[in-house]
Amino acid sequence: MLDLPAFDKEGRLIDKEFAKELAKKFSTKPFDGKISSYKTTEKKESQPLPFSLSSLQVAAGKAFGYTPQQVLDAAQSLYEKKLTSYPRSDCEYLPTTQFKDAQRILKNLTSIRDDALKNLVTHANATIKSRAWNDKKISAHHAIIPTQKFLSGELSAVEMNIYSLIAKNYAVQFYPLHVYDETVVEAKYKDETFTARGKVVKQLGWREFYTAPKTKADDETDNLLPQMKTGDNVTYKKGQLKKGVTKPPVRFTSSSLVQGMKEIHKYVKNPESKKQLKDVYGIGTEATRATIIDDLIKRKFLTFMKGGKKTLQPTEKAFLLIDSLPDEMTYPDATAIWEDKLHSMSEGEGTLEEFLAGQAKFTGELCEMANRAEIKIAEGVHKCPRCKTGVMIKRNGKNGEFWGCSNYPKCRATFDDKDGKPDFEGKKFSGQRNFSAQPEDFNLSDYEPVMSSADF
Repeated sequence: MLDLPAFDKEGRLIDKEFAKELAKKFSTKPFDGKISSYKTTEKKESQPLPFSLSSLQVAAGKAFGYTPQQVLDAAQSLYEKKLTSYPRSDCEYLPTTQFKDAQRILKNLTSIRDDALKNLVTHANATIKSRAWNDKKISAHHAIIPTQKFLSGELSAVEMNIYSLIAKNYAVQFYPLHVYDETVVEAKYKDETFTARGKVVKQLGWREFYTAPKTKADDETDNLLPQMKTGDNVTYKKGQLKKGVTKPPVRFTSSSLVQGMKEIHKYVKNPESKKQLKDVYGIGTEATRATIIDDLIKRKFLTFMKGGKKTLQPTEKAFLLIDSLPDEMTYPDATAIWEDKLHSMSEGEGTLEEFLAGQAKFTGELCEMANRAEIKIAEGVHKCPRCKTGVMIKRNGKNGEFWGCSNYPKCRATFDDKDGKPDFEGKKFSGQRNFSAQPEDFNLSDYEPVMSSADF
């Protein structure tokens, strides 16, 4: 049926008249159908892995609305207090040599004033070894877990929340698997196939005291189905037409952006690169992703939406920059590949000379493309009459407001302010004024053009 014009390439029914014809067909006698397939499969769901820094930042962002930098700061503080292990880790596994420490760590955690954590720790079985204990998966550091040190002092609210998250993901390792039967039923009716899914829980396991985020797959299999078998008769009861609207991708928060940077293969342009980059470590590192996001906010390329619960959106300056640069400088493909080559080199693959030569060649190519790029000057933006390439930016000086070129210090053109505009007809200044900002801050990243998306 998906080859019919009534359906889009994603299999969604988009022809209303065709849908009405189907509904009419289904509601006309005879109403007899038959179960064409009934399959039940036992599924085993493993415990959630302990946290890496990125997964901790994402979890804390969803649970408490913390920014990645807040999470890193709290995790660093806990590490310095010797309550948790090294925070800047990209690993979610644990060395088997530390399994013997479990009983003492779990005992220490029973004193924490967190009912959910206390329930989880009290019912944990320190003899159970989850998939997290895997020496082959250990990189430079292991996952972030509580240490054997007893929590005796006071922690800030943020530190306590982060400590509890880390402790819960450690304690859940000592629970049985979550086991259930998944059933998929197919019914034939009026030459069409209908599918239903459901599940029956056989062993709650770790899900008994640990709340895991629901997935779309959970929603599809939560239905309870009656007993049946292939060949059973079924009867049409009723049907209805429902109109749906597809939604655009959800905007990033600072924590979900960290996850996006780590899973960079989902956002690449080239299909071949997408496949290759699934094993790449992504943009940035565990320790630098939060700093990159904060830097983009400080430089006014990203901002928080009003009432958006810390939802990020690009500024007009970001659109201007991206539209002015070649794809090689804006898509993550090349950056992620270089990150992967750097990681491979640390493991003995390739030489430093080869890596630096490649970087120099690639950088030269990018500079050539950047020099050819032209930034469109929007209405209300004043081009520098001296260098012809910069734009005039209003600044605060010792003697009041004035306009200076964005190419400072290469171009030192300055003009007085006249009715909110640079006075190109009045007295011109060629020397450096007494800036209220440091000279290194006087660049295009301080420039906020007044324009709309129509200008692009």
